[in-house]
Amino acid sequence: MMNPAPRAGALASPPGSGALCRLNLQPFLEIRLMTATLAFSRRLRPVLTAAVLAAGWALAPVPASARGPEGIADVAEKVIDAVVNISTSQTVEAKGGGENRGANPQVPPGSPFEEFFDDFFKNRRGGPGGRSGDATPRRTNSLGSGFIVDDSGVVVTNNHVIADADEINVILNDGTKIKAELVGVDKKTDLAVLKFKPPRQLTVVKFGDSDKLRLGDWVVAIGNPFSLGGTVTAGIVSAKNRDISSGPYDSYIQTDAAINRGNSGGPLFNLEGDVIGVNTLIISPSGGSIGIGFAVPSKTVAGVVDQLRQFGELRRGWLGVRIQGVTDEIAESLNIKPARGALVAGVDDKGPAKPAGIEPGDVVVKFDGRDIKEPKDLSRIVADTAVGKEVDVVVIRKGQEQTLKVKLGRLEDNEKVQQAAIKKDEPAEKPVTQKALGLDLAALSKDLRTRYKIKDSVKGVVVTGVDQASDAAEKRLSAGDVIVEVAQEAVTSGADIKKRVDQLKKDGKKSVLLLVSNADGELRFVALSLQ
Repeated sequence: MMNPAPRAGALASPPGSGALCRLNLQPFLEIRLMTATLAFSRRLRPVLTAAVLAAGWALAPVPASARGPEGIADVAEKVIDAVVNISTSQTVEAKGGGENRGANPQVPPGSPFEEFFDDFFKNRRGGPGGRSGDATPRRTNSLGSGFIVDDSGVVVTNNHVIADADEINVILNDGTKIKAELVGVDKKTDLAVLKFKPPRQLTVVKFGDSDKLRLGDWVVAIGNPFSLGGTVTAGIVSAKNRDISSGPYDSYIQTDAAINRGNSGGPLFNLEGDVIGVNTLIISPSGGSIGIGFAVPSKTVAGVVDQLRQFGELRRGWLGVRIQGVTDEIAESLNIKPARGALVAGVDDKGPAKPAGIEPGDVVVKFDGRDIKEPKDLSRIVADTAVGKEVDVVVIRKGQEQTLKVKLGRLEDNEKVQQAAIKKDEPAEKPVTQKALGLDLAALSKDLRTRYKIKDSVKGVVVTGVDQASDAAEKRLSAGDVIVEVAQEAVTSGADIKKRVDQLKKDGKKSVLLLVSNADGELRFVALSLQ
């Protein structure tokens, strides 16, 4: 889990305390005493006036805006009863040579002292020479946060807060504890929906529009840090659409509002009291807040929550392509200015993209009317689009824009993107090769297919060696890779590749675009320098 750093220090201690005023005022008093014996010349009057104004400023109370908006208290009072603590418990097996945790001091889960006592008693009882405890399974408890979005008892939290739990309880702000049931989870966005039977009328909150957030906007986080209970912290929006490579649909709000262990699943509010994010992750070397926290934006959360409530699962759109980024070199090779979009590296034979006419080498620049600047944009937009919807997809193919119509399929959770396998086996005897681009190239033969375990369906020219000082080595081409196309033209021999490369050099091209397959047939584009 990841969470932001408090601004509470600035709010709790307003500038202008007595000591500070005395220290600041002394130089100005000295100026006034020194100038009292001097004639009030025209040259001294502006200086003295500035000194007196500065002294007056030091005595004056600091404006509320310097300490943060006064509306924070109103927001907290309005929504705090809708924020809940999530308590979970599960049975885990004791580790071999286990520790007798029953004798450990009782500290709240998530407390800063928990790790210290765990390590201390583990070393005493479970370490070398220590007494080994029994291996009886034990119950563990953990606490997180959540918030109520429907007065029927619907709660939103993080998936990692309730993952693997045997029992889940919701604890209201007044301390009432109620058993909750799991409605559904989405691991890709780390969100979960719970439901409990309300004991009384509930306070609920609604989702705001996270797209309207601006950098520097004030936000309020409420949650259960370190098991302390309902805690309010405030900060600003530090960044938007942050991709930290934690999942396929990263687009986090970054904030410096203090978030710590136990805040996971808690809401991030705007000053209207609307939820604009779910606090999920922090970056911290110590486990505590350092002012870099991340929240899933409400636009994503609202869609996920609706589907989990309706279906108990996520039904995401699926295009059926493998994509990669468009580097400056690739853009130059494809005559795309400026570099943008998502380059189609492969098309699933059973996916919606194939019958729509999308091909490897196409660059998707617009999907359903929305611009695609990078591959992550396409992944997120496709996932958020309704299954079965027919959309327009604008691609650049050989320098020309084309619009294709695609009817989206449904992404299945068991579908996984295969990683290209890098084969490092060296052939027992060298075949006849051609050198180009720092590569040793040979026509595919039965012997080479066997040595590199290349599928029969893969066509092209196999790489048998790579000059480690070449651009090809830097781009991670290796023996066993197969070059399928050069500058979007199929090749079958090393001579074909050399001929194409020589022609591109004569044409003044700075780079060449290769379509490369691994042994299993997974494709990717690689741009190599011709200089």
